[in-house]
Amino acid sequence: MSDLLMLTAEQMRRIEPYFPLSHGVPRVDDRRVLSGILFVIRNGLRWRDAPAGYGPHKTIYNRFIRWSRLGVFNRILAELAAQGGQTDNLMIDATHLKAHRTAASLLKKGLLPRCIGRSRGGLTTKLQVVCDGEGRPLMLHLAEGQANDHKTAAAVVEDLPPASALLADRAYSSASFRQALVARGITPCIPPHAKHRVQHNYDPILYRQRHKIENTFARLKDWRRIHTRYDRCAHTLLSAIALAAIFIFWINES
Repeated sequence: MSDLLMLTAEQMRRIEPYFPLSHGVPRVDDRRVLSGILFVIRNGLRWRDAPAGYGPHKTIYNRFIRWSRLGVFNRILAELAAQGGQTDNLMIDATHLKAHRTAASLLKKGLLPRCIGRSRGGLTTKLQVVCDGEGRPLMLHLAEGQANDHKTAAAVVEDLPPASALLADRAYSSASFRQALVARGITPCIPPHAKHRVQHNYDPILYRQRHKIENTFARLKDWRRIHTRYDRCAHTLLSAIALAAIFIFWINES
């Protein structure tokens, strides 16, 4: 048991206030079950391959699916991010997650969206992340792999927290996105395309800080079930990413 990933008492104290209430029969030990979920996501295991030290694998799987549908992990991430205080700068970027054939088996006309599309890398999901100035994820958004960055950015621009500037690469250099940022009092720090008629100015020194969001993607993709998508439903994948972000960036004591 000492070799297994186990949440500490302090980490549990920070996230327990956002757990759903238990009705009727008390829940199985939250610490053990959540630690088992993290272990499976980090190592890319099948749920049935979870070590016996975490208890029955069906209990771990059922807890993850039930809380994913309730949006528990996304809510915890939002609450912890809100407690992180106001940030001067925001960063936004997107990356592709390779969809395993088991994830692509969900019918396109299903009741739940799957957010899988065909891009140059095959069947992929586009993960868009908004980070603070330290590279800690604040907002997550999933889209089909072939989705345009301008459209995915438009889905989150209205919910951006207050900030002085937003750093992004040239893929986000559109007039509509810049205008939406200015309307919210955020200064765009986005290099213009060389072929654009209007060459907008930006702060190249501030732009150097954008490597932090690239580091964020690298740390998230170290977790095998995020690097390769096995979950068929988009809400379960988003919950897995949110839980990994919570552990890596918001409650990790190291």
